[in-house]
Amino acid sequence: MATKSVDAAAVTTADETTRTEEDTEQVAEAAAGRDQERAAGEAPAQTTEEIPEETPEEAPAQDSGPSGVGQGAGAVVAAALGVVSLTGSWMGTVASARESLIGQLQTSSSSGVAKMIKEGYGDAWHANALWAGLFALSALVVGVVVLVRPAFGEPGRAQAPWIRSVAWAGVSLGVIGLLLAVLKYTDVLLGLPTTG
Repeated sequence: MATKSVDAAAVTTADETTRTEEDTEQVAEAAAGRDQERAAGEAPAQTTEEIPEETPEEAPAQDSGPSGVGQGAGAVVAAALGVVSLTGSWMGTVASARESLIGQLQTSSSSGVAKMIKEGYGDAWHANALWAGLFALSALVVGVVVLVRPAFGEPGRAQAPWIRSVAWAGVSLGVIGLLLAVLKYTDVLLGLPTTG
């Protein structure tokens, strides 16, 4: 088997060498023919058609309308805000910790358990829900603006499908985040424990 591979490689190399030599000879003959025509004073014969150059007036006009980059960026921002509203944000965490600290400072050790829970944890939970709701509302507004924008733009210009998809994702995440934020803020979802 090894012998066949070596023999086949030798035959292939020989064929390639023959083809390369033939191509080189053809190019040399064509160049020699042109040189003889020039020496004889004749104009060289053209084998290809001339391609006329386009003047600036004839050049196709590039689309001068908006490129959609802003709409794409808005759609991505809407989706990102929707994700932040669901997963939580640094702002929500800081506001929650601040409310928890304020609640601890306002309650004394002689305060009732219900007041301690409300001041220490309930207000912090509501602050976190409030920030999540603000991010969700922002996602909803930005996503709707991106989806509605083509109606106020150029009539014949369609919005790219990926922009619509990402904007719809932002709107959907915004609606879900807003619903969850309202449920958390009103204590319907994971309300404070009751003290008896």
